[in-house]
Amino acid sequence: MTRAIDQSDPVVAKALRDESRRQQDQIELIASENIVSRAVLDALGHEITNKTLEGYPGARFHGGGQHVDVVEQAAIDRACALFDCGYANVQPHSGSQANLAVFFALLTPGDKVLSLDLAAGGHLSHGLGANLSGRWFEAHHYGVTRDTGVIEYDAVEARAREVRPKLLIAGGSAYPRWIDFARMAQIAQSVGAYFMVDMAHFAGLVAGGAHPSPLPHADIVTCTTTKTLRGPRGGMILAKDAGWSKKLQSSVFPGVQSSLHTQVLAAKAVCLKEASEPAFKTYASQIVENARALAEALSAGGVDIVSGGTDTHIVLLDLSRLNLLGREAEALLDRANITSNKNPVPFDVSNPAKWSGLRLGVAAATTRGFSTDDFRSLGAMIAGLLTAEEGAREHQVATAREEVARLCAAYPIHEDQ
Repeated sequence: MTRAIDQSDPVVAKALRDESRRQQDQIELIASENIVSRAVLDALGHEITNKTLEGYPGARFHGGGQHVDVVEQAAIDRACALFDCGYANVQPHSGSQANLAVFFALLTPGDKVLSLDLAAGGHLSHGLGANLSGRWFEAHHYGVTRDTGVIEYDAVEARAREVRPKLLIAGGSAYPRWIDFARMAQIAQSVGAYFMVDMAHFAGLVAGGAHPSPLPHADIVTCTTTKTLRGPRGGMILAKDAGWSKKLQSSVFPGVQSSLHTQVLAAKAVCLKEASEPAFKTYASQIVENARALAEALSAGGVDIVSGGTDTHIVLLDLSRLNLLGREAEALLDRANITSNKNPVPFDVSNPAKWSGLRLGVAAATTRGFSTDDFRSLGAMIAGLLTAEEGAREHQVATAREEVARLCAAYPIHEDQ
């Protein structure tokens, strides 16, 4: 019980060391990832993880929860203040779990849901057939226009009038533009639907004032505390109206989950405090500037950008004109120590192995300190890799790897590494 992990489990200890080194030596451009602070890591590794609890502060099903009550109430209060809302549930173990809890609260099996199509940037927990949300509920989707790659709200309204959903969902995992939440709320109201926004990807931008907030318009908002919010892995449910409290409390517990992840609750509280500080506003605005710089450099280098740019941290590349598959581009960038992920683009095929897109995100590298000039250089470098002739690609990879090593050395993740 007192041995360090190096002594008790050398296999896992080595893997953890190797992962720390990988993160330091690679540029992380996966849009769903970020880098947490030392304070968040401290909370995640605390003995509070030993405590089992169910229920909510002041109404637990186990004794000994008085200190966890302090932590959870702090997280709730901070979330409500940060997002200017009347209700927050900080217990969901993930964003998908938060979405499931909302479904549990608002719908019965077989009810209709209308959400953004996966290839257009939606999320699997919004009604994908392979997901529980698509198996238990009748899922329908709206998309983007083929020529612009953005949502056309008259088309959404027409689709809503056709489907008559009980729940309309906005948000997703790869839509790079602002969403007109007021217009979507009007559409939901016109067909008698609830309106939910999943802001998992842009929650940190909302917190930092760099993105419009859905809270004034949506009935319920879900998010993760990872990604742009720069916290631990977990979810939250928010609502502008505290009247949702009873229904949403019971939908999380005992509706879709039981015991808390107490150490994650503590880390959520820490990250919400960090997101309320002035420096976080600077960080959020820098994310947007960096993403735009990356998109502009890629476009100038001959790479097609879905929707022509970005308003968020996401830059979505359409590689079809380059005759590259997303998985091929992902592997190519990985050879240069740049981490990314294949992704569908609007109107893409359903087979992930044949997706034509590559999703990039700037939140993690912005946390490291990368500037807009760095992202312009990075965009030019990536464009060079993707557009290079086969015979010149090895040289491009070697050159890129050297530049990545220089950038990683200039921006260590934590100064003591």
